[in-house]
Amino acid sequence: MDVFDKAVGGADIVSCLGPLSGLAGTWSGEAGIDVAAGRHGPVETPYRERLQFEPLGPVVNGPQLLYGLRYSTTAWPLGCDDPFHEEVGYWLWDAKAGQVMRCFMVPRGVTINAGGDASADATAFTMQALLGSTTFGILSNPFLDQAFRTVRYDLSVELHEDGAFSYHEDTHLQIHGVEGVFHHTDCNRLTRITD
Repeated sequence: MDVFDKAVGGADIVSCLGPLSGLAGTWSGEAGIDVAAGRHGPVETPYRERLQFEPLGPVVNGPQLLYGLRYSTTAWPLGCDDPFHEEVGYWLWDAKAGQVMRCFMVPRGVTINAGGDASADATAFTMQALLGSTTFGILSNPFLDQAFRTVRYDLSVELHEDGAFSYHEDTHLQIHGVEGVFHHTDCNRLTRITD
């Protein structure tokens, strides 16, 4: 499709999402495990989560044509009514470059633009962002940059034959006063509850 051709719309957008096409809809999962830094070492928190992916596109950047998913997610510790994590952003597909991207913000004041290579029919893919990169990078508010600096973000996603999907995130943190890198990880397996 030429970037100046009339764009497809409605349900046809899903057919333009490449490896992201299987994610459109609303998802829920209660098998999440968050491993975060605590005062006396790692703290493991089981959580439930709800994700919403809404197809969008095309997004035209001159010769670049993107399709994607507008998304939001909220996670609650199991047994709690108050969420402990939220984020909003976009998952994007650049068919010509064969790249998946995820750009999002959390209300702690951190923004991540991650990306990776994938084929249009991939059922598993990865994305990464690095502190200091001018393309797939990370920005934090001044406090977090000093106290809990995010230096790397890795995401792997797998769409399963039973219709579920799972992810594993590894956020590499440099914590003020602590040697080495702490791996703040999150993983969950989710099932679609609406298209």
